[in-house]
Amino acid sequence: MSAEYIRLKEDKEHKKHWKKWGPYLTERQWGTVREDYSSDGAAWENVTHDEARSKAYRWGEEGIAGISDYKQKLCLSWAFWNGKDPMIKERLFGLTGNQGNHGEDVKEIYYYLDSTPTHSYMKMLYKYPQAEFPYQKLIEENKKAGKLNDEYELIDTGIFDEDRYFDIFIEYAKNDTEDITSIVTVYNRGPEAAKLTLMPTVWFRKTWFTGHEPFMPKISKLDDHTIKAFNPKSGNYIFTFCSNKELVFCDNETNRERLYGIPNERKYTKDAINDYVVSGDRSKLNPANFGTKAAAIYEIEVPAGGKKSIKLRMQHQIQENPLDSCKETVETCLKEADEFYAHIQKRVTDDDLKSVQRQAFAGMMWSKQFYYYDVERWLEGDPGRYTPPHERKKGRNHNWRHLQNYDIISMPDKWEYPWYAAWDLAFHCIPIARIDPEFAKCQLLLLLNEWYMHPNGQIPAYEWNFSDVNPPVHAYAVQRVYQIDKRANGGKGDQEFLERAMHKLMLNFTWWVNRKDSEGNNIFEGGFLGLDNISLFDRNHAQYYQGTLEQADGTSWMAMFSLNLLRIALDLCEFNPVYQFSATKFLEHFLYIAGAMSNISSEHISLWDDEDNFFYDIFHYKGKEPKKLKVRSIVGLIPLFAVEPIREDLFDNLPEFKKRLDFFLREKPKLAALVSSWIQPGYDKRRLFSLLRGHRMKSVLQRMLDSDEFLSEYGIRSLSKYYEKNPYAIKINGDTLSIKYTPGESDTRMFGGNSNWRGPIWFPINFLIIESLKKFDFYYGGDFSIEYPSGSGNYATMDIIAKELSLRCMKIFMKDENGHRPAFGKNKKFQEDPHFRDHILFYEYFHGDSGKGLGASHQTGWTGLVAEMIHKFYKTDEVNHNVTTPLFRS
Repeated sequence: MSAEYIRLKEDKEHKKHWKKWGPYLTERQWGTVREDYSSDGAAWENVTHDEARSKAYRWGEEGIAGISDYKQKLCLSWAFWNGKDPMIKERLFGLTGNQGNHGEDVKEIYYYLDSTPTHSYMKMLYKYPQAEFPYQKLIEENKKAGKLNDEYELIDTGIFDEDRYFDIFIEYAKNDTEDITSIVTVYNRGPEAAKLTLMPTVWFRKTWFTGHEPFMPKISKLDDHTIKAFNPKSGNYIFTFCSNKELVFCDNETNRERLYGIPNERKYTKDAINDYVVSGDRSKLNPANFGTKAAAIYEIEVPAGGKKSIKLRMQHQIQENPLDSCKETVETCLKEADEFYAHIQKRVTDDDLKSVQRQAFAGMMWSKQFYYYDVERWLEGDPGRYTPPHERKKGRNHNWRHLQNYDIISMPDKWEYPWYAAWDLAFHCIPIARIDPEFAKCQLLLLLNEWYMHPNGQIPAYEWNFSDVNPPVHAYAVQRVYQIDKRANGGKGDQEFLERAMHKLMLNFTWWVNRKDSEGNNIFEGGFLGLDNISLFDRNHAQYYQGTLEQADGTSWMAMFSLNLLRIALDLCEFNPVYQFSATKFLEHFLYIAGAMSNISSEHISLWDDEDNFFYDIFHYKGKEPKKLKVRSIVGLIPLFAVEPIREDLFDNLPEFKKRLDFFLREKPKLAALVSSWIQPGYDKRRLFSLLRGHRMKSVLQRMLDSDEFLSEYGIRSLSKYYEKNPYAIKINGDTLSIKYTPGESDTRMFGGNSNWRGPIWFPINFLIIESLKKFDFYYGGDFSIEYPSGSGNYATMDIIAKELSLRCMKIFMKDENGHRPAFGKNKKFQEDPHFRDHILFYEYFHGDSGKGLGASHQTGWTGLVAEMIHKFYKTDEVNHNVTTPLFRS
């Protein structure tokens, strides 16, 4: 058993708290809803990037390569100054949602390179230009750009063209749970020697004014190279530095004079270190050498092509020569990380894919964040402090007063999306379960806790609007993580996890039935359902066009939800056969949804179109005939996800469930006939529950696997390519609405214009397609094949097609015959420079034709599903009739 597995075991058993410290700082606290105390809810403008260096936050802290304890009482991160910038680089810069031509976007270059699950070893790379950082140019160029232009990125400014930049590698290693070494190695990639100021910065999150902790923590100087951080609850932390020029101290307090033109409460404000380094102003530094924020200042000169390192160590106790063992600690922890991942990747034979997968895991580990948000306290204000404007009482999230979040949570992206999102998190947990199943299970249960889930059963969506509705994929993730964990434990499932999740998921299912099936006809609305601009209009506001929308995806998601809960109930029957009655309940829901999709409200209206052989949304006008919105998008592919193969012998051990199955077969033959064969046993005596019988399944797959429609070289597009030359248009209540295939960034302002479901490739949808094909293959077996690609005359089994689609997605990150990665597009620096080309960015989504990465550049969360795709691509023992040798195309 490797050292990292031992640490995970000790942490799980509460013997040692190995995860007490980790990369829990966000990368952007400014511009978030939590810190917004405005009357109009304009969060981006309430605290800006320029104000952030002077503003003490209420709800969390930010930093570059930052770490903290799991309650974020004490923080450490890194700041830099190249001698030219107007401010020190202590936080990442990016555009607000209103500044970017495609919404908010970080404008920096950085990479998460490595991390173990316990963060015993971590490594990150930040690329810092030696010339003045082009803050204003980035704002102006993106302001001039229109919706049809690409985003203007930092690399586009030319600031890296002559290699005049620093590669700053930050490593952390744990000698023990609270004995942490950090080594920062700075490489000068330029042709001349260059100076750099580095500032490892230590501070306390401001908790002393909230009423919870009336005492003041204190950071003080012990000697020229050592500081002590004291908090009465956690005791002393000793930080030792080497060869630093000096130690400086101030307080984590707002500079009210700079921001608001009113006198400061404390003299030594948060921005004191910035003002001293940039302009030599010592007036806000505490000459007595104590405060709640401190930094060690290093001034180094790095020769051209050379490197220099600095190191520090955090401990509870002072010891002699604490820095002597730092290098050895880092080397040991890196070796242990290599051993851990060697076991995880033992089946992966391609070295480049090993690197991609390990960086994907690293991104998900680095994207953990301490998330603190008490909505009632946020609405009412802190005792004795500024009272929030009364408009907030009826504004954003006012009906979520019960919500109290104070946890380490997996984030979609710690700059662009530094808040949890329900369906993102569900997907994160699947690859995370491969390396840390306990964390994955805890994350899934977290959102089901009563201080997260609404009393009515709704799961909170995301910070900007907890009441929005994400696709109900939580049950799917619970079941998948349970199975991954069960296999890892030699066939022993975690009953407590599954049972706890089941009880809360049933509440959430009931919420969906009561709130999103307005007519009680088993057809669901749901609104945008996370797919932003997939529709002709904003699906959250169908009433604007004086009607309601019957959604093929909303209804299919609910059919999938029903089958997920059916599967969970059957799994729980292993421990308690009483769950077969729950399985019966969700079987009935599934069958009634299937019936409703074919005959809405008994009006002979179907979401399935026999002419086009595809599923469409239906718009119901008030007082007019319903109209199908005949747009071929992933909305019509989602019915594929409602599929579950179940072994026949399972029925024999569940007499009540089998009796109900027989009842439906006998008494409800029309419903039974709608779903794919659960009467006829398939491969390995499996039965199949699916929304798609043979003809419909083949018809949908024929569209999906057509390269002129959905099939791209890099996965499945979100909208048919047919609409590139043939945009679809329809007139609704006098407005002509249209949609066209847009393979790259969005050309509309819908949902801020910062994501696009009208053509690009999205990993979560591709992952579910691949998983569904494998489930169909479990039933049909190796003798069943379909044409792939459509029109090619070549046929393949479902499993082979699933592997092929996985490979197409994986190819986005793999080197092609020219050594180029499609994710990097035409950027020569990213493609060819040895200091760029092997560092992977896991973008939010990808160009439907070229595979170029788009949107948020660090949304490793669900794009990290590529790690699971790689794992499954090489894992051949799960279905014994599959091919055993993965074949890579050049």
